[in-house]
Amino acid sequence: MRNIIFKVCTSLALLAIVFSTSQAQDNSIDKIIAVVGNQVVLKSDVENRFLGLKAQGYEAGSVDLKSEIFEDLLIEKLMIAQAQVDSIEVTEQEVENDIQRKIEMYIQKIGSKEKLEQYFKKSIPDMKNELRDMTRNDKIKQKMQAEITKNITATPAEVRDLYSKISQDSLPIIPGELQIQQISKSPKITDAEKDRIREKLRIFRDRIMKGESFATLAVLYSEDPGSAQRGGELGYTPRANLVPEFANEAFNLKAGKISKIVESEYGFHIIQLIDRKGDRINVRHILLKPRIKQEDRTIATEKLDSIADMIRNDKIKFEEAAFYYSDDKDTKNNGGLIVNPYNASSKFTKDGLPPSIAKAVTKLKVGEISEAFLDDQRGQETYKIIKIKSETKPHKANLSDDWGQFENMLKQQKQQDLLNKWISEKQSSTYISVDDSYKNAKFRFKNWIK
Repeated sequence: MRNIIFKVCTSLALLAIVFSTSQAQDNSIDKIIAVVGNQVVLKSDVENRFLGLKAQGYEAGSVDLKSEIFEDLLIEKLMIAQAQVDSIEVTEQEVENDIQRKIEMYIQKIGSKEKLEQYFKKSIPDMKNELRDMTRNDKIKQKMQAEITKNITATPAEVRDLYSKISQDSLPIIPGELQIQQISKSPKITDAEKDRIREKLRIFRDRIMKGESFATLAVLYSEDPGSAQRGGELGYTPRANLVPEFANEAFNLKAGKISKIVESEYGFHIIQLIDRKGDRINVRHILLKPRIKQEDRTIATEKLDSIADMIRNDKIKFEEAAFYYSDDKDTKNNGGLIVNPYNASSKFTKDGLPPSIAKAVTKLKVGEISEAFLDDQRGQETYKIIKIKSETKPHKANLSDDWGQFENMLKQQKQQDLLNKWISEKQSSTYISVDDSYKNAKFRFKNWIK
């Protein structure tokens, strides 16, 4: 609990507490128990996290568990308040992407979307809504921490020195990791279907130009689940967070103006610029996705099966096949190797693989090629074959095999020290008020009570 580099708890136990308490909060009078800058901590914030952690078996350590939770929330609010001062923002699309990853992980743990909805007696959209505020705060916190610690480095000499000071009995066990290569094929969309979508968007655009609300049409018709319920609004977003075709059109719009029809890897869009702040824009859009014919799905899977047979028969290397045949622009130029979005490496634990890939991996040995399978984790219908390039077994950490682990360990230690210093300094320059019920709490940082 005493780690200032926060982690989001993703267990089903905590999720159950979040969902089961949300309705109770709406029907009761909450109490503000702390103010940090312009941020507040509610009594329910502490109670909900306390229930969630107790459900997972956490117990109080050297200090009261509720005091630990309360101090973590104070630090969170301190960072969010500073993020506002530093103009550090997160987009609604970033929040939605994180929520989608969480929901996919919960589905993987429980078995299916239907079982997840049955378990919590809530629809997936309702679950996403209840996760939104918590996820947004966590994203802001992550960005603020990254900004504070962005200049932290670890030299080779420092890494070797760290390793030399760790006793052999204390070395951690490194879990088994996999490297996965993929070749992707997206079913082709017919010209007639593209024309149908474009005509529908032209009609929407004409209706907006004649005075209808873009936001209302987005709610009614947009097929982007992350933004439709907000009237198509994405929130302030830098160019780098948008696909190029979308960004090129959106950044050339004037406020209130409607774009021409834009085709991207997600489908077809019309875009309206709401506002611009420096190098960030806030837009709303309507997304329509072309319908795919079953015969085109069959063509994609048969093509992948043919490629897999050529690889198995040594007619082409997997890396070459990825370059020539894969539709995935992020992996085709590096031999199809998938990058782990959480640590920017090419290694995954089995638990950390995307659900559809994790399922395919269970049937494979190193070097084998999978059958073609559907992977729609990003809301796009894509078919893939994969290969396990390498697999390491669980082992005691050593410097030659796990240099990156020790380098990250050292960086985290330095980050922790810098964050501790930052918190102590910010306490003295930020307005903080704590409820009397916590006046005698045992805090790690001394200056919450002024």
